[in-house]
Amino acid sequence: MLIPVALVLGLLGLGAFLWALRSGQFDDLDGAAHRILFEDDDPKQGD
Repeated sequence: MLIPVALVLGLLGLGAFLWALRSGQFDDLDGAAHRILFEDDDPKQGD
């Protein structure tokens, strides 16, 4: 019983990874890190 459950979970994980790959989740890996470190040139008014 454990082998079929492990295979199904593995296939679900692989499917989720392929979906994320095709939907562009891994396109800009450095963008979020740079946005945290550097200030915006145009600060928002009212903050």
